[in-house]
Amino acid sequence: MTADATIDEGVTVCTLTRDRTSHLVNQVHGLRASHRAPAAHVVAVMGGEDPRPHVPATPWETRFVRVPTSRHELPLARARNVAARAADTEALVMLDVDCIPSPGLVGAYARALGRFDGIVMGEVRYLPPGDVDVAGLRDDPGRAHPSRPRPPAADVLRTTDDWHLFWSLSFGVRRSTLLDHLDGFDVGYVGYGAEDTDFALRAHRAGVPFAWLGGARAHHQYHPTFDPPVQHLASIVVNAHRFHDRWGRWPMEGWLRAFAARGLVDWDPQRGRLQVVRAPDEGDLASARQDTAVPR
Repeated sequence: MTADATIDEGVTVCTLTRDRTSHLVNQVHGLRASHRAPAAHVVAVMGGEDPRPHVPATPWETRFVRVPTSRHELPLARARNVAARAADTEALVMLDVDCIPSPGLVGAYARALGRFDGIVMGEVRYLPPGDVDVAGLRDDPGRAHPSRPRPPAADVLRTTDDWHLFWSLSFGVRRSTLLDHLDGFDVGYVGYGAEDTDFALRAHRAGVPFAWLGGARAHHQYHPTFDPPVQHLASIVVNAHRFHDRWGRWPMEGWLRAFAARGLVDWDPQRGRLQVVRAPDEGDLASARQDTAVPR
């Protein structure tokens, strides 16, 4: 697609957080080391501790916006929309708080969005447990995800039909495309699960192109995970129903299958039945906990 002069006004990095202040601080240090500084950093705070006293000073504005939330669920879809609406630039980089940008990430996304009106996906590498030396990440780039495609060479933009591999972990998009053309993420998805897939499928159906981008590497900071994510059981079930009602098929089938095998849900995909049988207990959490750096 043709270049858009509005991208020259700069790039806003949008981040969501709740009680991940140390990760946010590392992200800010990564942005401070960027070859191209962002015009602004918008941080959508979904409750929890106040990260503002801990974030180091930057040459750009760090804008904190509060997102109404409950104690139990993370309003991820709503928070992404709130962060995007708080941005003043056309070019947006949506970067999870767990992610530290490489020095080239902001500039690579900016150049890509200047010539491509679509959803641009950069590479994510996974860091091992332990303290993070932000300055040393170029020497220890982390491990690649085993099920993600190999990125193209630096700054090469390669269009793809892999819309189903979209993650909101790290991507670039024009503000007008996200909010005006696609009406943002669907806030009817409560908490965790399927909001990414729904957004990608709506974008695909609307003719918005997808592309992989080299040179926009992000480094994912370690934290324990759960496979399946039993801690999000309730919201995953609610969101799976919303997705099924809209698209006529079930999302997150691997997780739903694993929940059913543990006796947490009653799921009959042919009959359209999915309901919670019991809440996860400490044993379920312990058996699902993954202490590996790279998700499976």
